[in-house]
Amino acid sequence: MSAAEHAAAVRRYLDELAQQRRLSPHTVSGYQRDLAVLARLLGELPGEPGFAALQPQHVRRFVGRLHADGLGGRSLARTLSAWRGFYRWLGRQGDVQRNPVDGVRAPKRPQALPKALSPDEAHCLLDAQSDDLLEIRDQAIFELFYSSGLRLAELAALDVSCLPDIADGEVRVRGKRSKLRIVPVGSKARAAVTAWVEQRSRLAPADEQALFVGRRGQRLGLRMIQLRLQRRGLLQDLPAHVHPHMLRHSFASHVLQSSGDLRAVQEMLGHASIASTQVYTHLDFQHLAKVYDQAHPRARRKPEPAS
Repeated sequence: MSAAEHAAAVRRYLDELAQQRRLSPHTVSGYQRDLAVLARLLGELPGEPGFAALQPQHVRRFVGRLHADGLGGRSLARTLSAWRGFYRWLGRQGDVQRNPVDGVRAPKRPQALPKALSPDEAHCLLDAQSDDLLEIRDQAIFELFYSSGLRLAELAALDVSCLPDIADGEVRVRGKRSKLRIVPVGSKARAAVTAWVEQRSRLAPADEQALFVGRRGQRLGLRMIQLRLQRRGLLQDLPAHVHPHMLRHSFASHVLQSSGDLRAVQEMLGHASIASTQVYTHLDFQHLAKVYDQAHPRARRKPEPAS
């Protein structure tokens, strides 16, 4: 298989991920980078090997090299997952007989827990008041992050069509794999969004659908949202670098601490697995099991007395 045929196969696979499995452009881009690394490493094998020439020992050697070059366990696991999925697809196409990535695992990594603001730090961040137009917009953005636990891409994708839902105290977003979920919007966030909408026409042209726009009246980009939040954190003298995912995590942690309702938090975050929520909320498994035992009907049922 020539280099051009290699590239064509990768393009077909990525097109299938985007069009049939409906993965986000960000995820598809990550697969593309990982498969480019695979193609580069394959090119170092003797001769002109095709995808079928790859053997498990080659994959292990590649992983060792990438790890020695500084790639961490989490990144290696993601890379191997991309390679494994691609070879699974090649198998369905009849291009390979076996998956050489099966059974190869990334080095174990310590589980890094995401950082959260304390409730006092969250109040400090959000209590800043300003009459500046961009600060009014930013306030609505930050309040929504903290009120509803939205991901950065979810918030940036909001259109003005969501305003009736926000007025009713909820917002509908499409998360990973285009999964729709509905999350509540608190009174502070609703008030902040209303204040922004009253000023939005000063920046946005009449035909612009994006809820949040920049100076030029176009949809606000992800990087700009990150920078504006970082700036607010620095202005408020917060001790840690503040970023959107930190507000999402703070939302989850604070709601769970107040309510103890793990399943509700899982639903609001859009997690497919409760294990994701376990890590995300700084809970150990024993506490998770206790919450589950208290909440599940059959777990709560007392055993019948022995006759």
